[in-house]
Amino acid sequence: MANTTSDPTDGGGAEEIEAGRERWQRRYDSARTRDADFTSLSGRPLQPVYGPAPGAEVPGFERVGWPGEFPFTRGLHSTGYRGRAWTIRQFAGFGNARQTNERYKMILASGGGGLSVAFDMPTLMGHDSDSPHALGEVGHCGVAIDSVADMDLLFDGIPLGATTTSMTISGPAVPAFCMYLVAAERQGVDTRTLNGTLQTDIFKEYIAQKEWLYPPEPQLRLIGDLMEYCAEHIPAYKPLSVSGYHIREAGATAGQELAYTLADGFGYVELGLSRGLDVDAFAPGLSFFFDAHIDFFEEIAKFRAARRIWARRLRDVYGARTEKAQWLRFHTQTAGVSLTAQQPYNNVVRTAVEALAAVLGGTNSLHTNALDETLALPTEQSAEIALRTQQVLMEETGVVNVADPLGGSWYLEALTDELEAEAERIFAEILRMGGGEGAEHAIGPMTSGILAGIENGYFSSEIAESAFQYQQALEKGDKRIVGVNCHTGTVSGELDILRISHEVEHEQKRELAERRSRRDGAAVDAALAALLEGVRADDRNLIPLIMDAARAEATMGEICATMGEEFGTYTEDPRF
Repeated sequence: MANTTSDPTDGGGAEEIEAGRERWQRRYDSARTRDADFTSLSGRPLQPVYGPAPGAEVPGFERVGWPGEFPFTRGLHSTGYRGRAWTIRQFAGFGNARQTNERYKMILASGGGGLSVAFDMPTLMGHDSDSPHALGEVGHCGVAIDSVADMDLLFDGIPLGATTTSMTISGPAVPAFCMYLVAAERQGVDTRTLNGTLQTDIFKEYIAQKEWLYPPEPQLRLIGDLMEYCAEHIPAYKPLSVSGYHIREAGATAGQELAYTLADGFGYVELGLSRGLDVDAFAPGLSFFFDAHIDFFEEIAKFRAARRIWARRLRDVYGARTEKAQWLRFHTQTAGVSLTAQQPYNNVVRTAVEALAAVLGGTNSLHTNALDETLALPTEQSAEIALRTQQVLMEETGVVNVADPLGGSWYLEALTDELEAEAERIFAEILRMGGGEGAEHAIGPMTSGILAGIENGYFSSEIAESAFQYQQALEKGDKRIVGVNCHTGTVSGELDILRISHEVEHEQKRELAERRSRRDGAAVDAALAALLEGVRADDRNLIPLIMDAARAEATMGEICATMGEEFGTYTEDPRF
């Protein structure tokens, strides 16, 4: 595969299209494919990709193109899923580290391809389990992680050097990452070989999810330190997963999710460039996390537009020369907000449709929600159904046989173009808020616009308005949800749901107290003092200092509070 890209010459003319087909064929012939049966259920041989008939002219075909070729509308790889199927990565975490470890082993034994860690609310907010802020919340929406000792238990018997691990956490992402590195060290793993993804995306917290610790500028400093550290020491690890999922779950439209997420990604590219990093070196370490909602074709178009927009702007605005730096890799989770407490078994159908949209959109990894997640954390049975949903799609439906099988559909291509145009209009508005391309920017023009939009409430108000309009449509009956405002009769009874015992919190607090009594207090104090000194130095990369604190068994709350002494806190201005 070539290291650099340029615009393909396959416009809409017959000769250009045939030239593109030949380029695709050469790439496909030189790539590896899985040893699998790529025929239909009836035994019909299937081509690895389909395109215009020989000799046909298709105006604008250069915007569609061929899989594995700029602008990657049809996917990153010439082989599609014939080369490698998506990674099944089920999001899980509840109670304490021991309980979650058991669930992880069940997922891996059942065919899961990687782990995705859900943290409880105190951990997401940088609090220890014995903090007054944690009362009643320990282990309820994810796993409680207070120190490296919990990370040791979380991954006990799971070799981190051979398991890709995603962690969904942003405000205290860097301390969580450092604890993960120390846990890997304790397993005897060479941390330079680790592979996984850390969410880290603080922009979406200010925009939608509202789980932050510090003001934006200190958080961006931590993210810059993380990007530098990973680029130098852990090249396969992805330090940022730019998240549209939480933006969509807050009520954004597909177009808003697309635009706000990619704008955040461009902001992190500008952050890396401001640190003097080579875009071709660090951009491959950026990944994305999207929502797969229930409007089937709109979601597929959204994913295809995202790849195309990212590739063009990375190349034309930020100077990325290599294909890998222009690739938009993304994880998808089916839409939690589409699940209903009424007639919850319908959620299995919704999840399957949403997962199929993600796959036909070319997702690189996927989490499927469980049918009971609108009520509680998944039971083992519902988690297995969610996992099997992906496996049925992968093994039985034939969707892995052909790259971008819907490419060229008049409807789908029109939707893709419309979503791209909407995103470009939003980018222009964000840039305008930041003073425009020609103004002085501390980091970059898109970053300035994002920070201005956070400060003036632009993102929050736009999302709130979209959510309000959708709710009005539901109440009028213009939009329908089966079991909620139509087809409400049912014979289904109540579900048995997973309940987290209050004993989890009591036990976690007892263990935390014992760890504090056993550790070397002087070593903890020294490590935290060194960390505070590094924070005040401005030019120190904080990752090694946080790792030292983690090795001494400093807790999540202690590490976050130490940095907060200098960074301060952030309070959002209320708007109505």
